[in-house]
Amino acid sequence: MKKIEKIALKATKLASQKLIKIYQNFDRGDIKMKSPHEIVSYADILSEKIIISEIKKHFPCHHILSEEQGDNNQKSDYTWIIDPIDGTTNFTIKNPLWAISVGLLYKKDVVFGIVHAPILNETYIAYKNKGAFLNNKKIRVSKIKKDKVLNTFCHGSKKEDIKKATKYYQKQKENNFDCRQLGSASIELAYVASGRIESITIPGANSWDVAAGTLLVSEAGGKVTDFNNKKWMTKSKDMIASNGLVHNQIIKTIKNI
Repeated sequence: MKKIEKIALKATKLASQKLIKIYQNFDRGDIKMKSPHEIVSYADILSEKIIISEIKKHFPCHHILSEEQGDNNQKSDYTWIIDPIDGTTNFTIKNPLWAISVGLLYKKDVVFGIVHAPILNETYIAYKNKGAFLNNKKIRVSKIKKDKVLNTFCHGSKKEDIKKATKYYQKQKENNFDCRQLGSASIELAYVASGRIESITIPGANSWDVAAGTLLVSEAGGKVTDFNNKKWMTKSKDMIASNGLVHNQIIKTIKNI
């Protein structure tokens, strides 16, 4: 695990050095549309190349799944899941809420995760059965469960996912629970893990957006499931991550939409 952490940290830091320079002078005219609701920039591609190159140097036989390059189809018990910029829209408008997310699976379980937010100068790391950390300090989910609850949400690119997300937002606001979209699932998961917010709900969750973050939440004492309240897996279509105390309320709200 120490070697894995060392390489993951080096890869994300190398990528972030390039990204910070691009971020400061980025022109939104350079973005491309992957779909009506998804954008990609040359910064995403560059970051991904740097991270994958570093991983391949040290773990050439590992399976890699990344947002832009896709699946390398390498057969291995180990799978790296990479989002080179989670929160690309935020990146393009100079909103600091974006991060590099790298998770490692052993067979079907996430065993290591790192979420690095360069502009915030925050690095979140989690190890299976060993805890979650922010800049080397152990973190825990919040104990809030009533009036002060702060929920967040995100969604996939499909219309049905967007409809679910907007209905969920509406219901939570009507229930007098604050609910907002920060634009970076990995950061929102990190915020749940560090007790800054109580939950994130995602219809149409992509594994590269959330793999590292789900481990952060579970290792910080939170709960991560699909919309049927079953254990979240990388192939799950939907995801809820919370401090555990608000989970049932979220499940109930989803069932009502």
